[in-house]
Amino acid sequence: MSNGGVLPDEVLRDAPAYTPRPGELADLELLLTGAYTPLTGFMTRADLVSVSRRGRLADGAPWPVPVTLQVPAALAQGLDVRDPARRTLVLTDGEGAPVAALEVTDSWQVRDGVAGVGGPVRRLGDGGHGPFQRLRRTPEEVRALLPPGRVLGVIADRPLHRPQLAQIAHAARTLGAHLLVLIPVGEDSGSGLPPEALVRSIFAARDRMPPATLVAVPLSHRREEISDALLRARVSAAYGVTHLLSTGEMLSGAGLRVLIPRELAYDNRDGQWRWRDDIPPRNRRLALTQAEIDDLLDRGFPLPEWHTPPAVAKELVRARPPRRYRGLVVFLTGLSGSGKSTIARGLADALREQGERTVTLLDGDVVRRELSAGLGFSKADRDANVRRIGWVAAEIARHRGVAICCPIAPYAQARATAREMARCAGAGFLLVHVATPLEVCEQRDRKGLYARARAGLLTGMTGIDDPYEEPTDADVVIDTSDLPIDEAVQAVLHHLTETGWVEPRHPTV
Repeated sequence: MSNGGVLPDEVLRDAPAYTPRPGELADLELLLTGAYTPLTGFMTRADLVSVSRRGRLADGAPWPVPVTLQVPAALAQGLDVRDPARRTLVLTDGEGAPVAALEVTDSWQVRDGVAGVGGPVRRLGDGGHGPFQRLRRTPEEVRALLPPGRVLGVIADRPLHRPQLAQIAHAARTLGAHLLVLIPVGEDSGSGLPPEALVRSIFAARDRMPPATLVAVPLSHRREEISDALLRARVSAAYGVTHLLSTGEMLSGAGLRVLIPRELAYDNRDGQWRWRDDIPPRNRRLALTQAEIDDLLDRGFPLPEWHTPPAVAKELVRARPPRRYRGLVVFLTGLSGSGKSTIARGLADALREQGERTVTLLDGDVVRRELSAGLGFSKADRDANVRRIGWVAAEIARHRGVAICCPIAPYAQARATAREMARCAGAGFLLVHVATPLEVCEQRDRKGLYARARAGLLTGMTGIDDPYEEPTDADVVIDTSDLPIDEAVQAVLHHLTETGWVEPRHPTV
């Protein structure tokens, strides 16, 4: 792929703009910094075919996985790959600031409404903003900092506890290598922590590492485990790594010497971490699993010092406080007339009475009036309405408040998007399906909507001529056909209490 020349200002000024998805933005930054060398842009169809068949780009250079950009089909149709003045696409960050210019040399249909575009990219602007920019060095800058000789690479996509630190120290000492710690700071690094919290937790363990260089790399987690590992190995090599400490054999053959450490265990005779099989069973204590660590943090119990350095534990408690202090989205979904708004109001009142939480109620009708005015009831508009609710709720929960939402939200994908927004904000998400049957909702029909829909005076009515996709992932299911509202509210509160989101309280009045 060619880098292309400098584009005239008028071409950039008139070019359409597009904001890629988070994973694509991470790929874009790695392309711009040279971490994806020899790749200089998003892949064309010829590259994709060649990579899938031979593990090589169309020009013959080895490459392990697809690196693609997808855009709305209507946007791609406005580009002309044959006209240099009409094939430029400006790529922006999430706030709309220009990041790069893509010279589109190939465009193709991926599916209805979505097109793939490929071609070389060129940086625009000053290189980005955000926390820990000083750590986002290019591969060229990092290689210039490294001492000669072996370089042990560690991709720190999880906080480093004592067993991992012991493995790192042993590998560095055995190799006589300088340590290079690559910290993934893509939107979804796979750690379950916000990127800045992951960076702080790694720095908290720095005094327990051998001499090291730390670098923030915009890697995002890919669903295909082998592809993710191969790509991370490729990026590590670009930064100057000669030996990679890994827990997976699938990295072998990626151009690096790969070290696969044996499992360590804590020896309670002298407080040291050793190879598991070198410790008698009665003196052996295994490392905590991630589920056990999360459970301790969720319940507000301290992480044991034999397993986690205190400075690391402090950062993890800051990033993942006990559930009773963490932000939460309670998302009620159900048919019109199911009782979800009434339950939501009762839940909000009960939490306000306790006084431990800041509570925001995002009622469906109020949101339609204040946040989603102008939206109709097509699938696209319904999804946009739920997405807006999910975004506002996640921002409330990001700052440790409780957001209670009660839209109909008939589509599973839109609900999943709301759940993911809460997760990315470091908050909890409780999906409550108010599963009152349609016939009961129709009998209530307080707004007269069902009667109008049955008479043909209203179209797009959920449950009548528009589908409701019942949740298969609900945390709580309530049918208000014969259940009083106060008991329904108590059912939700009971679940919140049992799962640690709310402390048990006795009535004060």
